[in-house]
Amino acid sequence: MKILFIGDVVGEPGRRAIKELLPKLKNKHKLDFVIANGENAAGGSGITPSLAEEMFGYGIDVITSGDHIWKKKEVLDYIDSNRRLLRPANYPPDVPGAGSTVVESESGTKVAVINLMGRVFMQAIECPFRAAKVEIDKVKDKARVIIVDMHAEATSEKIALGWYLDGLVSAIAGTHTHVQTADEKILPQGTAFISDAGMTGPFDSVIGRKKEQILSRFLTQMPTKFEMADGDVQLHGVIIDIDEKTGKADSIKRIQEKLVA
Repeated sequence: MKILFIGDVVGEPGRRAIKELLPKLKNKHKLDFVIANGENAAGGSGITPSLAEEMFGYGIDVITSGDHIWKKKEVLDYIDSNRRLLRPANYPPDVPGAGSTVVESESGTKVAVINLMGRVFMQAIECPFRAAKVEIDKVKDKARVIIVDMHAEATSEKIALGWYLDGLVSAIAGTHTHVQTADEKILPQGTAFISDAGMTGPFDSVIGRKKEQILSRFLTQMPTKFEMADGDVQLHGVIIDIDEKTGKADSIKRIQEKLVA
């Protein structure tokens, strides 16, 4: 089966890219399942129930997240009731929502998705390595195909997780930096890996925000309002081909699709 993993969706431009480009990608690549990191869907920080429903309506099967998942208070009740929106599994166990889910594709294949968050240069939460093993044990009897979103800053931490989980999951896609890496590969035991799937949103920007405001912050170190940019909208991600009988990945390919104005 073919799974599209979409990098961090940033604001209205990112959602627009999904709306307009995803149907074409589904048709062109015969996609069976789509995952997107949506923690920046609401104006570049957070996600709301209505925006999650909007993204599901565009053809996203599961939305993953990261450190911005709690930015909008409206999400607290919603994430408890809709298991297709995930928060990192290594948050403490009494927080709302879940860190993994199993969703059936249109073809009938069950796909497990696990959401993790790194700790290097980020919030000091529970260990993502140990949390990964706990979540794998929860889903492995329900689905052979297991996809992991590792939302982390440090490439070293993401790569280490790849080696740690090689052969235990079908694929690991990194998110958070908004910059697509060129290290996609199939690890020795059959797990597809990429350090970062990239960003879906405006590329005439600094990772989604207006260039002038970011430059002002760097130059002056003064508090600055960061607003969404809107130019050169693109969808970045990876397409992973997986043998649903074994759960092993056959290939992983980067994609970069431009939204034509």
